[in-house]
Amino acid sequence: MKRLELWLYIAQRGSALVLAPLVLLHLAVILYAVSGGLSAGEILGRTRASLVWPATYGLFVVAAAIHAAIGLRVVVGEWTSWRGRSLDVAMFGFGLLLLLLGLRAVRFIA
Repeated sequence: MKRLELWLYIAQRGSALVLAPLVLLHLAVILYAVSGGLSAGEILGRTRASLVWPATYGLFVVAAAIHAAIGLRVVVGEWTSWRGRSLDVAMFGFGLLLLLLGLRAVRFIA
């Protein structure tokens, strides 16, 4: 296994370890909000007063961007003949785009 492949493998597994509890927390928050009949404005009003929620969702975004970019790189590499540095650069760009869009969304929570 190449050095890059090993680090990507470790990064994807590490991001999965971070994502698993955050996905469960996110689902629990959604269920709580929906069952309580909260509107989007009420949810944002509650989250803006806290530093915990933006930090939690910021971590969620970072882990999701890493996990998705690496996973998509593997899928594209298996399903197409696209390989090499250009694929790595494209997937890095995809991950960076996800990160920037996600952090932009988190900024609106804070």
